[in-house]
Amino acid sequence: MSAMRRAIGAAALGEARLWLGTPYRHQASLRGVGCDCLGLLRGVWCGLYGAEPEVPPPYSGTWAESAAPGTDPLTEAAARHLVPVPGPLADLAPRPGDVLLFAFRRHLPARHCAIAAGDGAMIHAHDGAVVAEVALTGWWRRHATGVFRFPERCGAYEERVDTVSLTPSTSMTLRTVS
Repeated sequence: MSAMRRAIGAAALGEARLWLGTPYRHQASLRGVGCDCLGLLRGVWCGLYGAEPEVPPPYSGTWAESAAPGTDPLTEAAARHLVPVPGPLADLAPRPGDVLLFAFRRHLPARHCAIAAGDGAMIHAHDGAVVAEVALTGWWRRHATGVFRFPERCGAYEERVDTVSLTPSTSMTLRTVS
């Protein structure tokens, strides 16, 4: 794995941790004010690259169940903008900063996402709670449908330099070059 790949993963995890405690708000993506799981992912993307790659259409809480047959909108969007991690999901060992997708029923498309935190944990937003770092338990592992990584480069955006806090005592500088 390249140093840049490790840096992007660490930066993504650092960005996700900035969202801890943000209340759940359907379709929102405003750190400290409210977000849903996709809003968390969108916020992490914006923290890394400065702007969203596309604006999601309005969606209901049950949007995945009403997706057109044979489609998987969340997975399709992830494949457009993120880098898929190959390998069997049964051997799920996500790296810090990886994006995890989940389906609540085998016959349905993915409808939940989270950011891997390493050490068997993930950061996610869900209805009735705040953004939290929780265990990536067997239940979540059984419902995983995909693992993706943030791209090393995002050519659509101008260079951006940010300092991202990883823990209270460490930080790193992330430079995105187009």
